[in-house]
Amino acid sequence: MATLGDLERAVMDLLWDSTSPLTANELRDQLAAPGDVEGKELAVTTVLTVLARLEKKGLVARERDIRPHRYTSVTSREDHTVALMNEALGTVMDREAVLARFIGGISAEEAQSLRQLLDTPHNA
Repeated sequence: MATLGDLERAVMDLLWDSTSPLTANELRDQLAAPGDVEGKELAVTTVLTVLARLEKKGLVARERDIRPHRYTSVTSREDHTVALMNEALGTVMDREAVLARFIGGISAEEAQSLRQLLDTPHNA
């Protein structure tokens, strides 16, 4: 799974947070809001290019039957993060060492949550 650039991440964050599909113009307008993407003026063509890349990566789906096209995320933010974590763990020889270092860097509250999750039977 490819990592996301800053603009790709900003677009995905908007799609993940949205309750409905968004057009490229809607995304551009939201990206232009104060505090986003360092206040840079974005052309809709730039947003469309980013959306095409995200679609190629399998992260975004496009509704082609209406104009303007609407875009939605294919998976949740959490599923994407899990895929990144699994990919990262898959590249190391000693997964236990990596997990131990990860656990050593989390807060007490996160450790308690992790204990509870590990003690809860899950349907995989």
